[in-house]
Amino acid sequence: MTKVAVRVLGCGDAFGSGGRFQTCFFVSAGTDRFLIDCGATSLVAMRRFGVDPGAIDTVFLSHLHGDHFAGLPFLLLEEQFVGQRSRPFTIVGPPGARQRLLDALEVLFPGSSRMTWRFPLHFVELEPHRTASCGGVAVTAYPVRHPSGAPSFALRFACGQRLIGYSGDTEWTDQLIEVASGADLLITECYAFDRQASYHLDFKTLSSRRRELRAKRVLLTHMSQEMLDRVDGIDWETAEDGLLIEL
Repeated sequence: MTKVAVRVLGCGDAFGSGGRFQTCFFVSAGTDRFLIDCGATSLVAMRRFGVDPGAIDTVFLSHLHGDHFAGLPFLLLEEQFVGQRSRPFTIVGPPGARQRLLDALEVLFPGSSRMTWRFPLHFVELEPHRTASCGGVAVTAYPVRHPSGAPSFALRFACGQRLIGYSGDTEWTDQLIEVASGADLLITECYAFDRQASYHLDFKTLSSRRRELRAKRVLLTHMSQEMLDRVDGIDWETAEDGLLIEL
């Protein structure tokens, strides 16, 4: 059976609540090494927690907000100039991900969007309810409710015999029931506590829907300060930067 490990590189929200890094999960599954989202602080988090950027072959993006994808310009330039990468690098994301990344590169480092990369750079566009394969990893995208200037998705990963579900950012949608079904791990955002925040999940809603989320293990992430202030009083597993989960 393929050994799968998930390292939380960042479980924070867009505003740095609790001093946490922005969303990024490093997954090791057999010979596959990939990221789920890559927030602006992700390269710093890799240095902090001992993850070699050069080991990553694929980044899967749930949506195109900066706290979920804006680490990519820094990661790509690190691989270009510091890591001197030659192996291919693949970005799997919603329609528009390629252009959004090029725009971000140009804003942050003028001229870099026209650079000749020293390594093959590939883009794979996710489609709703379709499965895409990269190496030994298969990912299926599910539309969710979170405006980001492009489609936003929850993602379900098959890594050998292990399944990982990831909500991305969204308010409640029944798509999450399918994402969670039978998963060894469901990583779900829980931005607020008992307040319904537009286009985000809250603990009250998740608690009322817990029986429908038929995952073996549920991990709460992307928590605001109001939610972080209450984690000691809830009987749910919550993410911490640096946490290692073995499946």
